[in-house]
Amino acid sequence: MNYLEESRRMEGELIALRRDLHRHPEIGLDLPETRNLVLDALESLPLELTLRDDDSSIVAVLRGSDAETGIRSVLLRADMDALPVRELTGAEYAFDGEVMHACGHDLHTAMLVGAARVLSAHRADLRGDVVLLFQPGEEGYDGARRMIDAGALDASGVRPDAAYALHVTSARFGSGVIATRPGPLMAAADVLRVVVRGAGGHASAPHEALDPITVAAAMVTALQTMITRRFNAFDPVVLTVGYIRGGTLNNIIPDTAEFHAAVRTFSPESQEAVAGHATRLCTSIAEAYGLTAEVEWETLYPVTVNDPTEVDFLGATAESLFGTHMVATMPTPIAGAEDFSRILQEVPGAMAFLGATAPDADPASAPFNHSPLSLFDEAVLPAGAALLAQLAHDRLASQAFR
Repeated sequence: MNYLEESRRMEGELIALRRDLHRHPEIGLDLPETRNLVLDALESLPLELTLRDDDSSIVAVLRGSDAETGIRSVLLRADMDALPVRELTGAEYAFDGEVMHACGHDLHTAMLVGAARVLSAHRADLRGDVVLLFQPGEEGYDGARRMIDAGALDASGVRPDAAYALHVTSARFGSGVIATRPGPLMAAADVLRVVVRGAGGHASAPHEALDPITVAAAMVTALQTMITRRFNAFDPVVLTVGYIRGGTLNNIIPDTAEFHAAVRTFSPESQEAVAGHATRLCTSIAEAYGLTAEVEWETLYPVTVNDPTEVDFLGATAESLFGTHMVATMPTPIAGAEDFSRILQEVPGAMAFLGATAPDADPASAPFNHSPLSLFDEAVLPAGAALLAQLAHDRLASQAFR
Protein backbone atom coordinates (compact mmCIF):
# COMPACT_ATOMS: atom_id res chain seq x y z
CA MET A 1 0.00 0.00 0.00
CA ASN A 2 1.54 3.33 -1.14
CA TYR A 3 -0.29 6.44 0.01
CA LEU A 4 1.65 9.05 -1.96
CA GLU A 5 -0.58 9.15 -5.03
CA GLU A 6 -3.73 9.40 -2.94
CA SER A 7 -2.21 12.25 -0.95
CA ARG A 8 -1.24 14.08 -4.12
CA ARG A 9 -4.85 14.00 -5.26
CA MET A 10 -5.71 15.98 -2.11
CA GLU A 11 -3.11 18.70 -2.69
CA GLY A 12 -5.61 21.42 -3.48
CA GLU A 13 -7.70 20.63 -0.41
CA LEU A 14 -4.66 20.52 1.84
CA ILE A 15 -3.38 23.86 0.55
CA ALA A 16 -6.83 25.41 1.06
CA LEU A 17 -6.95 24.12 4.64
CA ARG A 18 -3.41 25.31 5.34
CA ARG A 19 -4.22 28.80 4.08
CA ASP A 20 -7.41 28.92 6.11
CA LEU A 21 -5.41 28.00 9.22
CA HIS A 22 -2.79 30.59 8.27
CA ARG A 23 -5.46 33.30 8.08
CA HIS A 24 -6.59 32.45 11.62
CA PRO A 25 -3.40 32.14 13.71
CA GLU A 26 -3.83 31.74 17.45
CA ILE A 27 -1.37 31.59 20.33
CA GLY A 28 -1.04 29.21 23.25
CA LEU A 29 -3.54 26.67 24.49
CA ASP A 30 -6.83 28.35 23.55
CA LEU A 31 -7.21 28.02 19.78
CA PRO A 32 -10.99 28.05 19.18
CA GLU A 33 -10.95 29.00 15.49
CA THR A 34 -8.14 26.57 14.74
CA ARG A 35 -9.92 23.72 16.47
CA ASN A 36 -13.16 24.43 14.63
CA LEU A 37 -11.35 24.39 11.28
CA VAL A 38 -9.74 21.05 12.14
CA LEU A 39 -13.00 19.53 13.37
CA ASP A 40 -14.74 20.63 10.17
CA ALA A 41 -11.98 18.97 8.14
CA LEU A 42 -12.34 15.73 10.13
CA GLU A 43 -16.13 15.73 10.29
CA SER A 44 -16.89 12.93 7.84
CA LEU A 45 -14.17 10.56 9.07
CA PRO A 46 -14.78 7.50 11.31
CA LEU A 47 -12.83 8.89 14.26
CA GLU A 48 -13.38 8.68 18.00
CA LEU A 49 -12.84 12.25 19.15
CA THR A 50 -11.88 13.52 22.60
CA LEU A 51 -12.09 17.26 23.24
CA ARG A 52 -11.18 19.16 26.39
CA ASP A 53 -12.80 22.26 27.87
CA ASP A 54 -9.61 23.78 29.28
CA ASP A 55 -7.60 23.77 26.05
CA SER A 56 -8.12 23.27 22.32
CA SER A 57 -6.55 19.83 22.00
CA ILE A 58 -8.07 17.17 19.78
CA VAL A 59 -7.41 13.46 20.26
CA ALA A 60 -8.72 11.37 17.38
CA VAL A 61 -8.58 7.57 17.37
CA LEU A 62 -8.96 5.65 14.14
CA ARG A 63 -9.79 2.02 14.83
CA GLY A 64 -8.20 -0.46 12.47
CA SER A 65 -9.14 -4.04 11.71
CA ASP A 66 -11.32 -5.69 14.35
CA ALA A 67 -8.79 -8.42 15.02
CA GLU A 68 -6.13 -5.93 16.09
CA THR A 69 -8.20 -3.14 17.63
CA GLY A 70 -7.12 -2.34 21.17
CA ILE A 71 -3.97 -4.47 20.86
CA ARG A 72 -1.50 -2.19 19.12
CA SER A 73 -1.42 1.47 18.13
CA VAL A 74 0.74 4.12 16.52
CA LEU A 75 0.64 7.81 17.43
CA LEU A 76 0.93 10.71 14.98
CA ARG A 77 1.19 14.28 16.24
CA ALA A 78 0.78 17.80 14.84
CA ASP A 79 1.05 21.07 16.74
CA MET A 80 -1.42 23.86 15.93
CA ASP A 81 -0.35 27.11 17.63
CA ALA A 82 1.19 30.25 16.11
CA LEU A 83 3.65 32.92 17.30
CA PRO A 84 3.43 36.59 18.36
CA VAL A 85 4.99 37.80 15.10
CA ARG A 86 3.66 40.29 12.52
CA GLU A 87 3.96 38.71 9.09
CA LEU A 88 5.99 40.59 6.47
CA THR A 89 5.89 38.08 3.61
CA GLY A 90 3.22 39.88 1.61
CA ALA A 91 1.34 36.61 1.04
CA GLU A 92 -2.29 37.16 0.08
CA TYR A 93 -3.39 34.75 2.81
CA ALA A 94 -1.36 36.47 5.56
CA PHE A 95 -3.12 37.52 8.76
CA ASP A 96 -3.15 41.28 9.35
CA GLY A 97 -2.15 41.40 13.00
CA GLU A 98 0.54 40.59 15.55
CA VAL A 99 0.20 36.82 15.18
CA MET A 100 1.69 34.56 12.51
CA HIS A 101 2.15 30.90 11.70
CA ALA A 102 5.89 31.56 11.42
CA CYS A 103 6.92 28.03 12.45
CA GLY A 104 4.82 26.05 10.00
CA HIS A 105 2.38 24.53 12.45
CA ASP A 106 -0.42 25.26 9.99
CA LEU A 107 1.33 22.90 7.57
CA HIS A 108 1.71 20.26 10.30
CA THR A 109 -1.99 20.42 11.05
CA ALA A 110 -3.02 20.19 7.39
CA MET A 111 -0.68 17.24 6.84
CA LEU A 112 -2.13 15.32 9.78
CA VAL A 113 -5.65 15.97 8.51
CA GLY A 114 -4.50 14.58 5.16
CA ALA A 115 -3.04 11.50 6.84
CA ALA A 116 -6.31 11.00 8.73
CA ARG A 117 -8.28 11.09 5.48
CA VAL A 118 -6.00 8.63 3.69
CA LEU A 119 -5.90 6.21 6.60
CA SER A 120 -9.66 6.41 7.10
CA ALA A 121 -10.17 5.39 3.48
CA HIS A 122 -8.08 2.28 4.18
CA ARG A 123 -9.27 1.57 7.69
CA ALA A 124 -9.77 -2.13 6.99
CA ASP A 125 -6.10 -2.48 6.07
CA LEU A 126 -4.82 -1.18 9.41
CA ARG A 127 -3.60 -3.88 11.78
CA GLY A 128 -4.27 -1.77 14.83
CA ASP A 129 -5.30 1.73 15.84
CA VAL A 130 -3.92 5.14 14.94
CA VAL A 131 -3.97 7.93 17.53
CA LEU A 132 -3.93 11.41 16.01
CA LEU A 133 -2.92 14.23 18.36
CA PHE A 134 -3.73 17.79 17.32
CA GLN A 135 -1.83 19.69 19.99
CA PRO A 136 -2.04 23.32 21.12
CA GLY A 137 0.62 25.21 23.02
CA GLU A 138 3.90 23.87 21.62
CA GLU A 139 5.49 27.32 21.54
CA GLY A 140 6.36 27.59 25.22
CA TYR A 141 3.09 26.40 26.77
CA ASP A 142 4.03 22.72 27.20
CA GLY A 143 0.93 21.53 25.41
CA ALA A 144 2.36 18.02 25.01
CA ARG A 145 2.66 17.55 28.76
CA ARG A 146 -0.91 18.74 29.26
CA MET A 147 -2.14 16.19 26.73
CA ILE A 148 -0.07 13.42 28.31
CA ASP A 149 -1.37 14.31 31.79
CA ALA A 150 -4.92 14.20 30.40
CA GLY A 151 -4.39 10.62 29.17
CA ALA A 152 -3.88 11.22 25.45
CA LEU A 153 -1.26 8.49 25.17
CA ASP A 154 -3.80 5.91 26.33
CA ALA A 155 -6.66 7.16 24.17
CA SER A 156 -6.89 3.94 22.13
CA GLY A 157 -6.90 1.74 25.22
CA VAL A 158 -3.22 0.78 24.93
CA ARG A 159 -0.03 2.80 25.10
CA PRO A 160 1.28 3.45 21.55
CA ASP A 161 4.15 1.28 20.43
CA ALA A 162 5.59 4.06 18.29
CA ALA A 163 5.13 7.81 17.83
CA TYR A 164 6.05 10.04 14.88
CA ALA A 165 6.00 13.74 14.04
CA LEU A 166 7.23 15.94 11.21
CA HIS A 167 8.48 19.52 11.44
CA VAL A 168 8.69 21.69 8.33
CA THR A 169 11.54 24.13 7.82
CA SER A 170 11.52 27.26 5.65
CA ALA A 171 15.30 26.96 5.09
CA ARG A 172 18.31 24.65 5.63
CA PHE A 173 16.84 21.72 3.68
CA GLY A 174 15.64 21.58 0.10
CA SER A 175 11.93 21.29 -0.46
CA GLY A 176 10.70 17.75 0.14
CA VAL A 177 13.90 16.53 1.82
CA ILE A 178 13.37 14.37 4.91
CA ALA A 179 16.16 14.95 7.45
CA THR A 180 16.60 13.31 10.84
CA ARG A 181 19.09 11.47 13.01
CA PRO A 182 19.15 8.87 15.81
CA GLY A 183 19.62 10.07 19.38
CA PRO A 184 19.42 13.78 20.21
CA LEU A 185 17.66 15.70 17.45
CA MET A 186 16.82 18.93 19.26
CA ALA A 187 17.96 20.54 22.49
CA ALA A 188 16.46 20.85 25.92
CA ALA A 189 15.23 24.38 26.63
CA ASP A 190 15.51 26.31 29.89
CA VAL A 191 15.36 29.97 30.89
CA LEU A 192 17.66 31.81 33.32
CA ARG A 193 16.30 35.04 34.83
CA VAL A 194 18.46 37.20 37.09
CA VAL A 195 17.61 40.39 38.99
CA VAL A 196 20.65 42.18 40.45
CA ARG A 197 19.80 44.43 43.41
CA GLY A 198 22.13 47.22 44.42
CA ALA A 199 21.79 50.85 45.56
CA GLY A 200 21.22 53.70 43.16
CA GLY A 201 23.07 56.97 42.99
CA HIS A 202 24.62 59.62 40.76
CA ALA A 203 26.66 58.41 37.80
CA SER A 204 29.47 60.81 38.77
CA ALA A 205 29.95 59.07 42.11
CA PRO A 206 29.69 55.30 41.54
CA HIS A 207 31.75 54.66 44.68
CA GLU A 208 28.81 55.98 46.72
CA ALA A 209 26.37 53.54 45.09
CA LEU A 210 26.17 49.82 44.41
CA ASP A 211 25.96 49.66 40.63
CA PRO A 212 23.87 46.69 39.48
CA ILE A 213 24.55 47.29 35.76
CA THR A 214 28.29 46.63 35.95
CA VAL A 215 27.65 43.56 38.10
CA ALA A 216 25.03 42.25 35.64
CA ALA A 217 27.54 42.80 32.83
CA ALA A 218 30.14 40.82 34.78
CA MET A 219 27.64 38.00 35.15
CA VAL A 220 26.86 37.93 31.42
CA THR A 221 30.56 37.64 30.58
CA ALA A 222 31.25 35.10 33.31
CA LEU A 223 28.39 32.89 32.17
CA GLN A 224 29.98 32.56 28.74
CA THR A 225 33.31 31.61 30.31
CA MET A 226 31.53 29.12 32.56
CA ILE A 227 30.15 27.30 29.52
CA THR A 228 33.59 26.79 28.00
CA ARG A 229 35.26 25.81 31.29
CA ARG A 230 32.65 23.66 33.02
CA PHE A 231 31.16 21.67 30.13
CA ASN A 232 32.52 19.17 27.64
CA ALA A 233 32.72 20.65 24.15
CA PHE A 234 31.34 17.36 22.80
CA ASP A 235 28.19 17.73 24.97
CA PRO A 236 27.51 21.36 24.08
CA VAL A 237 25.69 23.99 26.07
CA VAL A 238 24.35 27.19 24.49
CA LEU A 239 23.56 30.15 26.75
CA THR A 240 22.40 33.37 25.11
CA VAL A 241 21.38 36.51 26.98
CA GLY A 242 18.57 37.88 24.86
CA TYR A 243 17.14 40.45 27.26
CA ILE A 244 18.87 42.97 29.52
CA ARG A 245 17.39 46.02 31.20
CA GLY A 246 18.52 48.53 33.78
CA GLY A 247 18.38 52.25 34.38
CA THR A 248 16.55 55.23 32.90
CA LEU A 249 19.16 57.92 32.15
CA ASN A 250 22.89 57.97 31.46
CA ASN A 251 23.64 59.90 34.67
CA ILE A 252 21.63 57.75 37.05
CA ILE A 253 22.83 54.52 38.66
CA PRO A 254 19.69 52.41 39.16
CA ASP A 255 18.79 50.19 42.08
CA THR A 256 18.30 47.11 39.93
CA ALA A 257 19.31 45.53 36.64
CA GLU A 258 17.81 42.43 35.05
CA PHE A 259 18.68 39.96 32.33
CA HIS A 260 17.19 36.78 30.86
CA ALA A 261 19.02 34.01 29.03
CA ALA A 262 17.92 31.14 26.82
CA VAL A 263 19.78 27.93 27.67
CA ARG A 264 20.00 24.90 25.39
CA THR A 265 21.56 21.54 26.28
CA PHE A 266 21.74 18.13 24.64
CA SER A 267 21.84 15.73 27.57
CA PRO A 268 19.87 15.43 30.83
CA GLU A 269 23.16 15.61 32.74
CA SER A 270 24.14 18.96 31.25
CA GLN A 271 20.61 20.30 31.61
CA GLU A 272 20.71 19.62 35.34
CA ALA A 273 24.30 20.76 35.86
CA VAL A 274 24.03 24.11 34.09
CA ALA A 275 21.20 25.21 36.37
CA GLY A 276 23.31 24.71 39.48
CA HIS A 277 26.47 26.23 38.02
CA ALA A 278 24.72 29.31 36.65
CA THR A 279 22.83 29.97 39.87
CA ARG A 280 25.94 29.72 42.04
CA LEU A 281 27.96 31.87 39.66
CA CYS A 282 25.47 34.74 39.61
CA THR A 283 24.86 34.79 43.34
CA SER A 284 28.60 34.61 44.06
CA ILE A 285 29.45 37.47 41.71
CA ALA A 286 26.76 39.62 43.28
CA GLU A 287 28.07 38.83 46.75
CA ALA A 288 31.65 39.60 45.73
CA TYR A 289 30.59 43.14 44.75
CA GLY A 290 28.41 43.62 47.84
CA LEU A 291 25.10 43.26 45.99
CA THR A 292 22.46 40.54 45.90
CA ALA A 293 21.01 38.54 43.04
CA GLU A 294 17.65 36.85 42.67
CA VAL A 295 18.08 33.92 40.31
CA GLU A 296 15.15 32.08 38.75
CA TRP A 297 15.62 28.95 36.66
CA GLU A 298 12.70 27.70 34.57
CA THR A 299 12.92 24.25 33.03
CA LEU A 300 10.95 24.08 29.79
CA TYR A 301 11.41 21.08 27.48
CA PRO A 302 13.73 18.07 27.70
CA VAL A 303 16.04 16.92 24.92
CA THR A 304 14.22 15.54 21.88
CA VAL A 305 15.73 12.06 21.61
CA ASN A 306 14.91 9.86 18.61
CA ASP A 307 14.83 6.11 19.06
CA PRO A 308 17.45 4.63 16.66
CA THR A 309 15.19 1.77 15.55
CA GLU A 310 12.34 4.16 14.78
CA VAL A 311 14.69 6.50 12.91
CA ASP A 312 15.75 3.58 10.71
CA PHE A 313 12.10 2.70 10.12
CA LEU A 314 11.17 6.30 9.30
CA GLY A 315 14.13 6.62 6.94
CA ALA A 316 13.33 3.38 5.13
CA THR A 317 9.67 4.40 4.80
CA ALA A 318 10.62 7.81 3.42
CA GLU A 319 13.04 6.24 0.92
CA SER A 320 10.34 3.90 -0.33
CA LEU A 321 8.05 6.87 -0.97
CA PHE A 322 10.41 9.54 -2.25
CA GLY A 323 13.71 7.85 -3.15
CA THR A 324 17.01 7.69 -1.31
CA HIS A 325 18.12 11.07 -2.67
CA MET A 326 15.35 12.78 -0.69
CA VAL A 327 16.37 11.37 2.72
CA ALA A 328 19.28 12.83 4.69
CA THR A 329 20.96 11.95 7.97
CA MET A 330 21.83 15.03 10.00
CA PRO A 331 25.40 14.98 11.35
CA THR A 332 24.47 17.00 14.44
CA PRO A 333 21.31 18.00 16.30
CA ILE A 334 20.00 21.57 16.22
CA ALA A 335 19.62 23.83 19.24
CA GLY A 336 15.92 24.48 18.78
CA ALA A 337 13.59 22.75 21.23
CA GLU A 338 10.34 20.79 20.91
CA ASP A 339 7.77 19.48 23.36
CA PHE A 340 7.35 16.35 21.23
CA SER A 341 10.30 15.42 23.45
CA ARG A 342 7.73 14.75 26.17
CA ILE A 343 6.07 12.08 24.04
CA LEU A 344 9.41 10.53 23.10
CA GLN A 345 10.20 10.17 26.80
CA GLU A 346 7.12 7.93 27.08
CA VAL A 347 6.98 6.18 23.70
CA PRO A 348 9.78 5.10 21.34
CA GLY A 349 9.52 7.14 18.20
CA ALA A 350 11.10 9.69 15.92
CA MET A 351 10.72 13.22 14.64
CA ALA A 352 12.00 14.29 11.24
CA PHE A 353 12.36 17.62 9.51
CA LEU A 354 10.60 18.12 6.20
CA GLY A 355 12.28 20.74 4.03
CA ALA A 356 9.76 23.31 2.80
CA THR A 357 12.01 26.04 1.46
CA ALA A 358 10.13 28.23 -1.02
CA PRO A 359 10.80 27.22 -4.64
CA ASP A 360 12.59 30.48 -5.54
CA ALA A 361 14.69 30.60 -2.35
CA ASP A 362 18.11 29.22 -1.40
CA PRO A 363 17.92 26.86 1.61
CA ALA A 364 21.24 28.25 2.83
CA SER A 365 20.03 31.85 3.04
CA ALA A 366 16.20 31.82 3.18
CA PRO A 367 14.56 33.24 6.33
CA PHE A 368 14.24 30.43 8.85
CA ASN A 369 11.28 29.46 11.04
CA HIS A 370 10.06 32.18 13.43
CA SER A 371 11.09 34.95 11.03
CA PRO A 372 8.34 37.38 9.92
CA LEU A 373 9.63 36.68 6.40
CA SER A 374 9.51 32.89 6.58
CA LEU A 375 7.73 31.29 3.63
CA PHE A 376 6.92 27.59 3.27
CA ASP A 377 6.50 25.54 0.11
CA GLU A 378 2.93 24.22 0.21
CA ALA A 379 3.84 21.58 -2.36
CA VAL A 380 5.24 19.45 0.48
CA LEU A 381 1.82 18.99 2.07
CA PRO A 382 0.94 15.76 0.19
CA ALA A 383 4.40 14.34 0.93
CA GLY A 384 4.02 15.01 4.65
CA ALA A 385 0.51 13.54 4.74
CA ALA A 386 1.65 10.46 2.82
CA LEU A 387 4.69 9.87 5.04
CA LEU A 388 2.66 10.11 8.24
CA ALA A 389 0.01 7.75 6.87
CA GLN A 390 2.60 5.32 5.54
CA LEU A 391 4.46 5.26 8.86
CA ALA A 392 1.27 4.37 10.72
CA HIS A 393 0.19 1.72 8.24
CA ASP A 394 3.59 0.05 7.86
CA ARG A 395 4.48 0.19 11.55
CA LEU A 396 1.22 -1.51 12.49
CA ALA A 397 1.91 -4.18 9.88
CA SER A 398 5.53 -4.70 10.95
CA GLN A 399 6.42 -8.08 12.37
CA ALA A 400 9.08 -6.37 14.48
CA PHE A 401 6.41 -4.48 16.39
CA ARG A 402 7.39 -4.18 20.03
